Amino acid sequence: MDALSYLKGIKKQFSYYKSLGERTIDQLDEDMLFWQYNEESNSIAIIVKHLWGNMKSRWTDFLTTDGEKEWRARDQEFENGIQSKEELLQKWNEGWQCLFDALDSVTDANFDQPIYIRNIEHSITEAINRQLAHYSYHVGQIVFLGKMICDQDWKSLSIAKGKSNFYNEKRFAQPKHKAHYTDKLMDNE
Repeated sequence: MDALSYLKGIKKQFSYYKSLGERTIDQLDEDMLFWQYNEESNSIAIIVKHLWGNMKSRWTDFLTTDGEKEWRARDQEFENGIQSKEELLQKWNEGWQCLFDALDSVTDANFDQPIYIRNIEHSITEAINRQLAHYSYHVGQIVFLGKMICDQDWKSLSIAKGKSNFYNEKRFAQPKHKAHYTDKLMDNE
């Protein structure tokens, strides 16, 4: 696989996880974003604050500076600090924009450049895959919390319970074709 094909696919995967978080947040009232199971657990707002801090640190000057910036205050990311849904969404969008801008800066010409995170060398694919795993882990937490908070009012973000056969029938009714696996997942079929 060439660099540009990899980047195109990885951007779709990041976009998919971003949409899962957004579709969860959309289902929640502002106060629900700050709910914590206990003092040791994180609210959705805290998870968003951590994602924002990580994204800003990892993706700012992605090709030229270490991914753990001196100005990052990681421990503070796990303290309540976001005051509103509006602020939460601002940080969410700012972090993701930083990521996508950095991915857009990667080309065939610089694809073999080493990337450093906490002084450890990574290939570009290793650095990107590391963050994809990290973000999908936390987005999964956001979705799980949203589902618990919404309870019976939860609107499924993927194939709803009991709908797998219906979904598969629609997929296999189409001829084999090339597509990204996330292309139809957001249809909630």
